[in-house]
Amino acid sequence: MKTLITIGRSFGSGGGFVAQEIGRRLGIKVWDNDLISKAAEESGFSKDLFARSDESKSAFSLSSFFASWRFGQAQDYVGSDALFRIQSEVIRRIASEGSAIFVGRCSDYILRDMDTLDVFVAAPSEYRIERVAQRENMTPEQAEELIRKKDRTRQAYYNFFTFGNWGSADGYDLCVDSSILGIEGTADFIIEFGRRAGKIDG
Repeated sequence: MKTLITIGRSFGSGGGFVAQEIGRRLGIKVWDNDLISKAAEESGFSKDLFARSDESKSAFSLSSFFASWRFGQAQDYVGSDALFRIQSEVIRRIASEGSAIFVGRCSDYILRDMDTLDVFVAAPSEYRIERVAQRENMTPEQAEELIRKKDRTRQAYYNFFTFGNWGSADGYDLCVDSSILGIEGTADFIIEFGRRAGKIDG
């Protein structure tokens, strides 16, 4: 049985860490930043171009970003919609080849015709502020502003490309507050839920 899990997350909730823990316990590769590298490698654009537009809408001059010239100079600019299509193709190809866990990047929408377990990891503001402040060596005020900015960016990106509502419970199989059980406990809970739902083998 192939296991496909998509994990959306609010910034600072620890959703990426939850995904890594699930991957470790199930022996399944987690695609997060690695996905950027793979998309860049397969498209011929540099990783930097994808990293700068990661889960955000923008357009960049190609002159300083080409990793190779095999695509020629047919365009001077590439928009985030083109990068989204490239990344979507990579996500679907990976999913068609076997079990995988995808973090963010509208993966639940991209794989909507496949049998996936779609999860959103959230947490209260105070929990996220504390986590981000410690991780980024920021003041709580700076952390709160960064969280607002990141959440707005992710929401705009997701809503634009999916015509959905980022973080809305009716768009996921499971929404979970990571502050209640912590990273490991949240991973355990998602795995148990997935097994009971018939989305995870065993």
